[in-house]
Amino acid sequence: MEISIRQANRSDAEIIIGFQENMALETESIILDNKIICSGVYAVFDDPSRGRYYVACSESKVLASLLITYEWSDWRNCYIWWFQSVFIMPEYRRRGIFKQMYEFIRDKACNEGIGGLRLYVELNNKKAQKTYEAMGMCGEHYKMYEWLKE
Repeated sequence: MEISIRQANRSDAEIIIGFQENMALETESIILDNKIICSGVYAVFDDPSRGRYYVACSESKVLASLLITYEWSDWRNCYIWWFQSVFIMPEYRRRGIFKQMYEFIRDKACNEGIGGLRLYVELNNKKAQKTYEAMGMCGEHYKMYEWLKE
């Protein structure tokens, strides 16, 4: 299956909203307020300082999305990017889509002078933790995973 990664645009918002609703229910048994999640997703498209969504597609079908947000590091005098809201459609999991998205974002981070990548993961999500470790990320005492450019 051929996968392409691209920065999301406003026309992707509805599928991203659906992904977020599904993820909240799947991972934390939470039903999100549709009005709030819609406003939250569109807020990112309205103000890029809040973050950037990326999507993985096969042909024209969006299979996965993630959000990159920014943390300023005074220690490194540069930004650290945070992976948030990572969701892959269940029927497409374990096919290397996250790996491709991660490598795409890591390459972009290197080219843009970003100091590293971080994410947090729900403590009981052992499959995700193994995936992140396989990408070369390391867990700290807060169960936060990061990759820092030398």
